[in-house]
Amino acid sequence: MINNSPDLASTSVSTLPSLAIVVPCFNEEEVLKLTVDVLSAKLAQLIESHKINEHSYIYFVDDGSSDNTWALIDDFSCNHQLIRGIKLSRNKGHQLALLAGLFSTNEDMVISIDADLQDDTDVIDQMVDRYGSGDDIVYGVRSTRDTDSKFKRLTAESYYSLLDKMGVEIVYNHADFRLMSKRAINSLREFPESNVFLRGLIPQLGFRSSIVSYSRLARQAGETKYPVSKMLKLAWEGVTSFSVMPLRLITSMGLIVSLISLSLTFWVLYLKIFTQSAIPGWSSILLPILFIGGVQLISLGIIGEYIAKIFTETKARPKYIIEKKTYK
Repeated sequence: MINNSPDLASTSVSTLPSLAIVVPCFNEEEVLKLTVDVLSAKLAQLIESHKINEHSYIYFVDDGSSDNTWALIDDFSCNHQLIRGIKLSRNKGHQLALLAGLFSTNEDMVISIDADLQDDTDVIDQMVDRYGSGDDIVYGVRSTRDTDSKFKRLTAESYYSLLDKMGVEIVYNHADFRLMSKRAINSLREFPESNVFLRGLIPQLGFRSSIVSYSRLARQAGETKYPVSKMLKLAWEGVTSFSVMPLRLITSMGLIVSLISLSLTFWVLYLKIFTQSAIPGWSSILLPILFIGGVQLISLGIIGEYIAKIFTETKARPKYIIEKKTYK
């Protein structure tokens, strides 16, 4: 007797979701082999445990590296079926490199993770489970900052607190280790801005989300690609992209300076009328001028930053250019 019933096992596997892991890379040749081994093993384990289907891949995005990062990615993609490579034509920064990777995927869900393996890959299982429970976005959030220096811990916590007070919606102690559904990725495509700060953009999507906690690990090899200068630039990007509070502070400073100037005017008139004495010292003139001049320059600088963002957005230039891919 011929059995015409479908293969239950193949049917079950075909209904499993596909997963893409996106890894932005900039001069990561020292750690890349280890990253490939760890993430490939994780992807294979998820496939074998029937949490995802076999049409799942790891996307390495070379952000214009000056070392052998792209050559390694190209070689790994030739020898590993699960690995795909994307090369940007020039260095565009971590956020745009990550965005290029996210928009190059077509899988059911995407997890973004840095190449340094400081984010705990073991919680990827939890993220996939949360997706299966109906979450479109799952944030990886650090439970502690024990691996950070006191300076970095203090500045990071102060920054998150500052953003919160400025009205910016952001997940505390979350960087760019997260899962997003295909629906969330497609919605992110509708945000046209060139000044990209994903930690602030993604909460704007509004889909159902959750948090998984993990302990950040020490960097496995190489040096950090995020020195203080880049951290400060990213911090300023977050403030100016999602809050007009700095502009309102200028108004407040202008009001305060005006009140101080008015008080000095009354003081000078009082001395002239009631004491008949000369205005004491040159410092009483010079210091207010220097103070007001400093406030004006700071104010012009802040306004200039916002105008520069408007200038960049109105040109509508491509966020990035993909030079080549290792897949079709």
